Amino acid sequence: MSRMPAIALFGVITLMSLVAPALAGEFVVMAEPKTDFKAVFGRVESRDLVQARARIGGTIVTLDVEEGSSVQAGAVIARVVDDKLALHMGALDARLKELDAEIQNASTELARGKSLFASGTIAKSRLDTLQTRVDVLANQLAAAQSERAVIVQQGAEGDVLAPASGRVLSVPVTGGSVVLPGETIARIAGGGYFLRLSLPERHAAQINQGDDVFVGSRGVGSATVTFEKARKGKLVKVYPEIEGGRVLADVEVDGLGDFFAGERTLVWIPVDQRTAISVPPAAISTRYGIDYVSLVSAAGPMDVAVVTGESFETGNGARVEILSGLRDGDRVVTP
Repeated sequence: MSRMPAIALFGVITLMSLVAPALAGEFVVMAEPKTDFKAVFGRVESRDLVQARARIGGTIVTLDVEEGSSVQAGAVIARVVDDKLALHMGALDARLKELDAEIQNASTELARGKSLFASGTIAKSRLDTLQTRVDVLANQLAAAQSERAVIVQQGAEGDVLAPASGRVLSVPVTGGSVVLPGETIARIAGGGYFLRLSLPERHAAQINQGDDVFVGSRGVGSATVTFEKARKGKLVKVYPEIEGGRVLADVEVDGLGDFFAGERTLVWIPVDQRTAISVPPAAISTRYGIDYVSLVSAAGPMDVAVVTGESFETGNGARVEILSGLRDGDRVVTP
C-alpha cells in the first residue's frame, strides 16, 4: 500500500471516530407522573344573553337589525309607534290653549277686582274668589303640561334600545308587526364567549376549578381536531349541583369569538393522575410491525420489543408512552 492511500484511510478512520459519538446518546428511563385526559364536548355559550324589549305597545315602523348583526349598548335597533299617542297629544295641546286663555281672562278679572277692592267697591270675599280661580287654573295648566310630558316620554320610549353590546342571535318580529309592551324584539349575545361542559357524575371528584384543559379547533368530527393541536384553556367554574347524573363546568379560552353560539367542540379534561414510562419518539424503531428500542448493556446495544401507547408533549419535548417492555432505570440508546 502506498503512503498516500494509507494517510487517506487514517483520516477517514479518525473522522469516523469523531462523528460516531454524536450519532448516539442515552436516555435514562424514569417513571414520571402523567395526567390522563378525557375528551368531552363543550358548548359555546355567551356570558350575557339579553333581550331587547318593546317598552310601549304599537306598530314596528323601523327594524334596523337582523340575525348576525353586531350592535352596541344603547343603540336604537327598532322604532315602535302608537298612533293613539299622537291623538292624545293633540287633545292635550288643545286643552293647554284653552287653559292658557282662561288664565289670561281670570288674571284680567283679578287685576280689575284688586282695583275695585282698593276703591271699596267690592268686598274682600269677592277678591278672594277671583284669586282662587286664578290659582286653580294655574294648577290645571301645570297638570296638563305634566300629562303632555308623559305622552312625549312615551313617544320617546318607542325607540327599542340594545341593552348590551354583542351579536344579535334572533329577531322574532318583522317590520309592520304589532307588538305589546314587554314583547321581545331581538335576542343579543354579549359579554364574550365561554365553553360549558356537561360531564358524567363519575368525573365530579377529579375536576377542580383552576385545572388546565385543552380545547380543540372548530369542526366536530374533523380529522384536524386532535389533542396535539388543541389550545390551552382553564376550568374557571364547577357548579355545585349534580342533576340527571351530570355536573356542569365552565371553561375559558381565547379565540372563541369566531365560533357560533351553541357550537360544540372537543375539550380534553384531566380525569386521572398516574405514573408512566416514556421515551423520545426517535428511540423507537419499527420492523415488520413490531416496535423496538435499543438498551445499553455490557455486551453492547440490545434490541427489546415494546408496546407503545399514546404520544404527548412534556417540558423536555415529545414523548411516547411505553406500556410494556421497559422498566424504571433502563438506559435507552437514542440518536
